[in-house]
Formats: sequence, C-alpha cells, structure tokens
Amino acid sequence: MKILKRSILFLLAIATGIVVVNYPKLNIIAGYSAKNMSSSVFLAGRDLDFTDIHDNNFDLIKFADDNINQTERSASASVFGLLTRKAVFREGLGSVLILDKIINAKPLIPKRSEPDNTNSYPFGNAAQKDTLFSSVNYEQLHKTVTDIFNDANKTRAVIVIYKNQVIAEKYADGFTKDSRILGWSMTKSITATIFGILQTQEKLNVQHKAPIAAWKNDSRKEITIHNLLQMNSGLEWDENYNTISDVSKMLFLERDMTTSQVHKPFLGKSNETWNYSSGTSNLLSGILRNQFKTHQEYLDFWYAALIDKIGMNSMMIETDLSGNYVGSSYAWATPRDWGKFGLLYLNNGNWNGEQLFDKSWVEYITTPTPTSKGEYGAHFWLNAEGQFPGIPKNMFSANGYQGQRIFIFPDQDLVVVRMGLRSMDYNAFLKDVIEAIE
Repeated sequence: MKILKRSILFLLAIATGIVVVNYPKLNIIAGYSAKNMSSSVFLAGRDLDFTDIHDNNFDLIKFADDNINQTERSASASVFGLLTRKAVFREGLGSVLILDKIINAKPLIPKRSEPDNTNSYPFGNAAQKDTLFSSVNYEQLHKTVTDIFNDANKTRAVIVIYKNQVIAEKYADGFTKDSRILGWSMTKSITATIFGILQTQEKLNVQHKAPIAAWKNDSRKEITIHNLLQMNSGLEWDENYNTISDVSKMLFLERDMTTSQVHKPFLGKSNETWNYSSGTSNLLSGILRNQFKTHQEYLDFWYAALIDKIGMNSMMIETDLSGNYVGSSYAWATPRDWGKFGLLYLNNGNWNGEQLFDKSWVEYITTPTPTSKGEYGAHFWLNAEGQFPGIPKNMFSANGYQGQRIFIFPDQDLVVVRMGLRSMDYNAFLKDVIEAIE
C-alpha cells in the first residue's frame, strides 16, 4: 500500500510539474483561440464550427475548447479545463482579450464613411464594365489561379488586378468577395502608410528621432522613426510564434501593446541590425497616437486619410485594451479591399486623381534596409536581390502570417492578392501570372 501511495504521489508530482512548466503556454494557446474565434465570428461573420475546423485547428491551438456567447458577443477558450481565456467584440474596434475586470464599457470608436456602391471597382464597389485585354491569356490565367486552390496550401482567395481591372478572381468554399480575411502582418504596411500620409502633409519627418521619453537619457535616443520603419533600430525582440516569445506575450498578454519594445535593450546597432519585430510596428502605432491632440482624432485619421478614403470600407483594424491600433497584426478586410491598397501603391499614392502621399514615399518604402539582404524596405517586403528569381526585382509586397500577400508589380501594372492558411510557391505562381498577361 505504501508503494502504491508513493507511486501516486510521484505521478501527481510529475503531473503538477508539467502543468506548472506549461501553464504560461496554456495562457497563450487559450488566448489565441479565444481572440481568433471572437474576431472570426463577430467581425468576419463566420461561425464557431467553421472556425474550429479551419482556423483554430493547427499545432497546439487545436487543443483549446471554444465557446461563443452571442448575447455579450464574446468567445472563451479552455485548454484541458486548466485555464480559460475570454475575448469580447466591441463595435468599431474589433475583439480584444480580457486581462482583468477593467474594461471600458463605452470606448471611443472611429468615425466611418459610407461605402461608394455606385462607381465601379476599384474606385467604388459596383461591378466593373466588361473589359477584355488582347494581351491576356485568360485560359492560362484561370488555370494558374485555380491550381493553387488545394489542400496543400489552403488558399482562400486570389484576385488579379491588371490596369485597374479585375481579370481573375476565385474563392475557396465558405468565402466570397464580401468575406473579411485577417491580413496579419500586412497590417504593418497600413501602419507605415499612415506615416507616409503625415509626412506628405508635412506633419512629421520620419528622419527625426523617435519621440520616446524612456530613451531620452541613454543611447537609444539616437533611434529614428526611419530606423523603426526599416526594422533596423537594433533593439532586442524575439518574433517567434511557436513558443512563449516577445510577440506572443505582446499579442495575448499585454494591455498596451505600444510599450512592449520600449524597454528593450540594444541587440546590435541602429541602421546596422535588421530584426523583424511586431513590437516595433506597435511602438510606431503609439508614436502615431501622440501626433494627435485627442484619442478620437487618432482613431479617425487612419480611416479618413487612408482606409475609407480609398474605399476599403470593409477594413477594420482592431485595437488593444488601451485603445491603440494593433498596427502589427490585426487588420481585417475583403480581398478586393486589400487589392485597393495594392493599387494605391501601384499608382504611386494617387487615388482617382487625389494624391494621398508622394511618389517619393513609394521610393522610400522600396529602398532596401541595410543588412536585410535586399528583402525588406520600410514595412514592405522586396525582391531587390531576386529572392523570387522568376519575377521582376522591383516587385514589392505586403506580407502576413500564414501566407497573406499583396504583390505589387510596377512594370506590369499588376496587383495580385493571395489569402490563405499556409504559404506556397509564390515564385512559380507569380511567374505564371505574369506570363499569362504578357
């Protein structure tokens, strides 16, 4: 009997140790599942079963058990009954994880403009007039697009826009042209564009020192907004989504995500140490917030000056508990609206005759960051060193987790949007698209 009791106590001790060691990870797992479920259901309009089967059914996230409360518009996720996290949806602001009992019941929300459903896409949302380009091999293009809808890469949407005209468009089962899809880190390119607009309006200069009070009395005071936009500040940051890291703690445990990197030390030197960081993008969102006299102005500007200005009315950028836009990760929009963003850059900041930012801004964001091996500009990805050997080197893109992409081809007058759950062979796909239009 004593041996049995000792064995039970030993096994309990082991089990307790496993729980203690992995408890922080359970917090992240439940947090991801609850947050993604809440946004998928209440922002994107999908249901619990669809989200469980498709969006939350990977790696350790699949072990979370999700529930929806339609009355309070919330989602909760529990991992083996050991830990439960809850996320709530707020109209105009998206979903946010609850960290404690303190939450603003009546937060400020951004003012939005009405969609233009009269004019044709892309300058409105009405159907385009039928336009056939003699140079386009539509049969080849259709095959190229159709071929990437498979179980291997889980493509959800593709839209090909040539000379401002949609020439190919396809959606996976469960998705339509009106489906909002999370862009993940494509949001970073939205954040950068706000800086471009403010710079064009001469309201800031990205070459100036970053206005961070905590850096005033140490060597970090030399970091510029430019360094931050190029992910080249030299600050420490761990961008690893597969473990407990800086980025996972920020997204699922922080009330104010703009401060997550503020207190980080140097890992290297400014302008000499490229280090991809979602913390940097949210720090930039905090810098943007301080450009405005009121929080309402900050919330409104992103939509009035960019998002609604170019008719991306489906887009919603979610905020953290402190009311900051999560400029690293949380913009949702339809593929067509993501396509409008690509067209804005294809047209060098000009939208239907109005210049939102200078052409020099496009040149700026496509200038390679030192030590990035030609892969990164200012919150945009580049092909400057021919990482994709089959396509032009001046292609640039907005990239997001799980293979979200907006590819911009200046020479071909082409934008390609691809949304999915896994990455894929973009070089072969894009090469075939270009061949089909030339």
